Amino acid sequence: MSRSRKSIRQCGRDGGSGIGGIAASDEGLPEIGVVTKLRSKPHQFYSRILPRKSEGMPVSPVKMLAGREGNYSGRSRFTSADRCHLSSRYLPVNGPSVIDRMTSCAYVSQFSADGTLFVAGFQDSDIKIYNVDNDWKVKKNIRARSLRWTITDTSLSPDQRFLVYSSMSPIVHIVNIGSAMTESVANVTEIHEGLDFSGHDDDEEDDNSFGIFSVKFSTDGRELVAASSDDSIYVYDLAANKLNVRIPAHRSDVNAVCFADEAGHVLYSGSDDHLCKVWDRRCLGTRGVESGVLTGHLEGITFIDSHGDGHYLISNGKDQAIKLWDIRKMSSNARSNISIAPPRHIEWDYRWMEYPSHLRNRKHPNDLSVCTYRGHRVLRTLIRCYFSPSYSTGQKYIYTGSADAHIYIYDMVSGAQVAKLKYHDQIVRDCSWHPFDPMIGSSSWDGVIASWELKRN
Repeated sequence: MSRSRKSIRQCGRDGGSGIGGIAASDEGLPEIGVVTKLRSKPHQFYSRILPRKSEGMPVSPVKMLAGREGNYSGRSRFTSADRCHLSSRYLPVNGPSVIDRMTSCAYVSQFSADGTLFVAGFQDSDIKIYNVDNDWKVKKNIRARSLRWTITDTSLSPDQRFLVYSSMSPIVHIVNIGSAMTESVANVTEIHEGLDFSGHDDDEEDDNSFGIFSVKFSTDGRELVAASSDDSIYVYDLAANKLNVRIPAHRSDVNAVCFADEAGHVLYSGSDDHLCKVWDRRCLGTRGVESGVLTGHLEGITFIDSHGDGHYLISNGKDQAIKLWDIRKMSSNARSNISIAPPRHIEWDYRWMEYPSHLRNRKHPNDLSVCTYRGHRVLRTLIRCYFSPSYSTGQKYIYTGSADAHIYIYDMVSGAQVAKLKYHDQIVRDCSWHPFDPMIGSSSWDGVIASWELKRN
């Protein structure tokens, strides 16, 4: 990055509070700042048509179009960084348009990898798959089987032929969504095959207390990884139709798990024990323990999202903060980090209580995070956060749902809140930024599925 470390509007070391993000430490920030800037910085030759343009200021879209037509870059087209520079200036905050309105709380909402489908899961057992390119018409209406409490997660296979869904049950169900039938009622109109993740003998574990909070397909579609209420991570081999590995990962519920990158060897997990952990599956056979631990949250972790580069991830926490992590700073000793962490405020329960104001300024004495983002609220449910898409924004932003019914968008490098989307009446647990277009899909406990579109930044 051309600017010095001090000029990156760096977040201070004090943990911070308020609407803008505040970094717990800034040692790793310049590197990811450089990567983000390179992904969204226009070609240097566009400065030829802007001789008086201040350095660091965004280049006008009109001038960039003129430069492309004049072939100033010598390529007669925009580079991926040019594209990101343009599209990241247009945030999808207009509207929203109401896509659907249900009488049940929405817990899950995600675009498919190619952006043609949008999946929404509801507490009353319904999972709807919308065809985005066909005016958001319902492609598939799935009625879930053996639901306990709610749909906790869904995941589409990479080829978008299958969908898996989970609930507070050890059984994850898989549905063929490529069939011509619109109404998919479990084992009535279509088969919803059950995949048993319990991994326990009948007398070892009470299935009624076992639930899956998070489930994801691997990038090759051959495996599923799941986070469970029995403090473990599970990997299921779909080809062999069997549970491949169980990792006793944490000291409390594992609320989130994901693959670090496309290779699929490394996993990230987040738990109610306040820790994010890194797991290298290639080492589990010899060591059987985590590769590293990331400390900094003071309450349980509700969700994690990988940057996809094998280095960075973000986590949402019940301490009302998102944290950005660099796994190269991880600790190898979880026990020592736990022992020096501040004691948990045992009288507070995020499911029905507001976060005490006197706890907001607490700091973890061994905070390994790169940056902290505050302003949203994480209460009552496992609220999710994500990096913005690489194609259209260069992953310049971090966005999250919130218990105050809004969607928050933060600048990843500066930590500043750049947008707050207001429409829903109740908690926004999940939301999803279209992988290519300036559009965000959101779902809420008010039962509304909404679509937000662009506005110039």
